[in-house]
Amino acid sequence: MLSVIIPVYNEVQVLPVLLERLKASLETIGAYELVFVDDGSIDHTLQILTQHHQADSRIKIIELSRNFGHQAAITAGLEHAKGEFIAMMDSDLQDPPELLPEMLEILQQGRFDVVNGFRQNREEESFKRRFMTRLFHKIFSNISGLEEIENTGHFSMINREALNALLAMKEKTRYIPGLRHYIGFRQTQIEYSRQERLSGKSKMRFSALFRLALDAMFAFSRFPLKLCLWLGITGVFVFFLAGIHVLLSKFTGWAPVGWSSTMISIYFLGSIQLTFLGVLGEYIYRTYRESQNRPIYFIRKKYL
Repeated sequence: MLSVIIPVYNEVQVLPVLLERLKASLETIGAYELVFVDDGSIDHTLQILTQHHQADSRIKIIELSRNFGHQAAITAGLEHAKGEFIAMMDSDLQDPPELLPEMLEILQQGRFDVVNGFRQNREEESFKRRFMTRLFHKIFSNISGLEEIENTGHFSMINREALNALLAMKEKTRYIPGLRHYIGFRQTQIEYSRQERLSGKSKMRFSALFRLALDAMFAFSRFPLKLCLWLGITGVFVFFLAGIHVLLSKFTGWAPVGWSSTMISIYFLGSIQLTFLGVLGEYIYRTYRESQNRPIYFIRKKYL
């Protein structure tokens, strides 16, 4: 059986077309289930899903108690998937469900355990969002050592063995694409052109995307700490040169001119110290979240 995990949040306008295209794409593959995770929607998304659930038992619903975020919603779906093969996709139809049968066929051949959707282009997005997304993927792939993650997102399909490995990682700060590549296994990709969002605006605001990018970089790389180290070494070097300048000025009788050099030194070293505190604060906060050991989501009701 194939399980398709779809987190939804206020998707009333998209749901009818999404369900129609999903059913049309999967009608020839045999047994499947559609696991929708309602991430605290405040419109009629849940009501529409329950109506379809009553008419079709293959449609499952996990209703979360509030909005816990995209990564938590996907995790909830993965933990309740019953299929031998598990697909992940967003609900906005930018990732075409028509590719799911092809992904399934690749996994059924047994040569691969994971099939990642590889985006050939992102022309549907604004220039700013497209630029920032590409910049993040380029930086993240380089600093994390997961170079193959560039231009891949959540759209993917994995087998049960890969899912068990993915669920074995229990950290609270999660970046699913990074975790999916971290587990290894035999991975391949399928290329596609990301389509324009069917209706409405993206629920992932720039601030949420920025937080997700920070979570990904702090969870998979020591780069922020290395950056602090190099900034500290640079600060020591500049301070050393400034000290030589002061000593030479004292012994040669040429005193330092004004207070500008002193203030520049103070500002420079102070900014480095604040950078250190900020980076260490990010790590401490994430460590604190892990030590709390709180569940990353709560379920209000299941429609299975």
